[in-house]
Amino acid sequence: MARQTFESWIPEEYGGPVITKITATSAMERLPRVEPMGTDTKHVPRSGGMSFAGAVGKGVAYTEDASTNDEVLLTARKLGKVMRVADEDLKDTASLVNIIQTKQLDWARSYAIGFDNACLGVTAAENGTTIPFTSLYKALSTSNSAVGYTADANIIKTAGALTYTDLSTVVGTIETGAFWADSDLAVIAHPAFRALMRGLVGSDGRPIFTENQSVQNDTVDALFGIPVVWSLGAKTHATATDSPTGNPLLFVGNTSYLIKGDRSGPEYVLAGADSGAAFLTDEALLKVRTRRGFAVANENAWAAIEITAS
Repeated sequence: MARQTFESWIPEEYGGPVITKITATSAMERLPRVEPMGTDTKHVPRSGGMSFAGAVGKGVAYTEDASTNDEVLLTARKLGKVMRVADEDLKDTASLVNIIQTKQLDWARSYAIGFDNACLGVTAAENGTTIPFTSLYKALSTSNSAVGYTADANIIKTAGALTYTDLSTVVGTIETGAFWADSDLAVIAHPAFRALMRGLVGSDGRPIFTENQSVQNDTVDALFGIPVVWSLGAKTHATATDSPTGNPLLFVGNTSYLIKGDRSGPEYVLAGADSGAAFLTDEALLKVRTRRGFAVANENAWAAIEITAS
């Protein structure tokens, strides 16, 4: 059977293996609030809160809210890859489907980890390429006068053993702040924290970290009763990568104050081996991509622990 090629981008099916793989691996594809993007940039209200002024008497003027009406900017970045597939392996339909799907799943896993790292753990300033977004870690490490946040105020750095006090303090930062909302809270952590949290108990002798407990929906682990989502991207690194080598991170906060811009994708296109760049090698080119934006709406809604040394 003749080789099959495609002439336009083909969206991945929702519920299909590629998107299933991405959502199973990526915390940041699942947790943030989603803002559809019809253009490459979009201004989104920060939603920094509004004060309560009590009851308004009859004939009395309403009290005007004094909070600042500012916004954050979402910029869609194209995150993609090109993979070569030998033309000899694309001779029949069964082979085509199997090879393409295998390559797509390989990309789905690396994209999911890399996207999480870009959103969570990159330590340097956004540059639009190797650092596509301002990560949550970078945001918490930087002062922001617009929301009254001071750099590192919500980050605990520990060079020794992780303690009950560390975890209680980081959760308490959110519990005692203005952005606590039980239904929107989540913990995002690198899997290295699993071993560090096992065995830690409260004053009543009960574990503070529980595994395989159905807390909310399909979440199975919990810290102080807050659902835990694990992410291999929750490590520090200088640039966005699917294999970060820095310090493990744990975040706790309100997911409504993380924003994911959804421009397009995941999607793919296959260019045949009989023309263009692949003509001399007899290799078809499979391109995969997605266009995403990310922004932290308010740094005060999140806190973190960084393990700086074991």
